[in-house]
Amino acid sequence: MRRLPVYLLLDTSGSMRGEPIASVNVGLQTMVSTLRRDPSALETVHISIITFDREAVVLVPLTSMELLVLPEITTPESGPTMLGEALQAVCALVDAELVHATPDQKGDWAPLLFVMTDGSPTDLLAFEEAVPMVKQRNFGNIIACAAGPKAKKDFLLQLTDHVVSLDTVDATAFSSFFKWVSSAVGAGSRSQGTTASAELPPPPAEIQFVV
Repeated sequence: MRRLPVYLLLDTSGSMRGEPIASVNVGLQTMVSTLRRDPSALETVHISIITFDREAVVLVPLTSMELLVLPEITTPESGPTMLGEALQAVCALVDAELVHATPDQKGDWAPLLFVMTDGSPTDLLAFEEAVPMVKQRNFGNIIACAAGPKAKKDFLLQLTDHVVSLDTVDATAFSSFFKWVSSAVGAGSRSQGTTASAELPPPPAEIQFVV
């Protein structure tokens, strides 16, 4: 069975402490429950979660939906937002994990990348170096979420044209976002090597595309 690798990069810097990170945990549970009700997703989707605050951490290695156990995601009391390091980490993971097609077998579907942050990258040089690296990895789609009023959308627009914003960082907003992510994952199968992005479902009212 061809895998659909899905990489989630989640901001766990100090500003996410409290209700925001609790809402992220609820939203992730909602997303996983939704995907497990989709027979195709249950067979193909593999999830990896990378968190980033003062460092990037591969919290969940690439794991099938059947075996996935979500940990509780926590945040430090304070800390920077090392988004550049996290993007470099996901590039290394894709290089190591993605199965390419051979004459004897089909490769993985083009991976999907979702990035969520409520601020801006602290490691600007690493971020600027990582952006072209990410774009070279042939992701099926890259979707970035600017969560809350302090999120800097301009940085995310350097990474992808698909940037959405959440006005609030409460449970309702994150639940809607992760439900939409599950819909995007369900529609996200695209073979490696093709250039067109996979179609995105229309977002709910709580989510606005940044143009």
